[in-house]
Amino acid sequence: MAPQQQSQATQQEQPKVSLPEGEAQKTQPAPIKSARARRYNFGPRKATIKISQSAVEHLRDLLDQPEPKLIRIGTKAKGCSGLAYHLEYTDKPSKLDEVVEQDGVKVLIDNKALLNIIGSEMDWLDDKLNQRFIFKNPNITEQCGCGESFSVS
Repeated sequence: MAPQQQSQATQQEQPKVSLPEGEAQKTQPAPIKSARARRYNFGPRKATIKISQSAVEHLRDLLDQPEPKLIRIGTKAKGCSGLAYHLEYTDKPSKLDEVVEQDGVKVLIDNKALLNIIGSEMDWLDDKLNQRFIFKNPNITEQCGCGESFSVS
């Protein structure tokens, strides 16, 4: 069959629908779906970091000085196991820092270290030999003998 004959044959097979002129011009808006509240239930969010009372007190002492405004907690590639905790003073948070506030003390978590630190507990150790912050981190898979560096999977 030639192309012209095919198009004529299909036109003849289709039934013709005729609407009165007034009916053809009526339009109705599409039905509006009612807005439903989205229901996302991701469960309770795991705390980024918990800060012990002794660490809160020491952080408060550090932040009460005139110059430093905030302390950022992060990790750096260092030591024999790969990572070490790094604390630094900063004037303002970066866009991606996680802000943790506990008992009136604000600390920042560096976004690059967030997955390495999440769920940790920060404590202040004051013994006869030294004074320092220590971290109890459930994500650690390996730790060096001295305890300064660690790795996570």
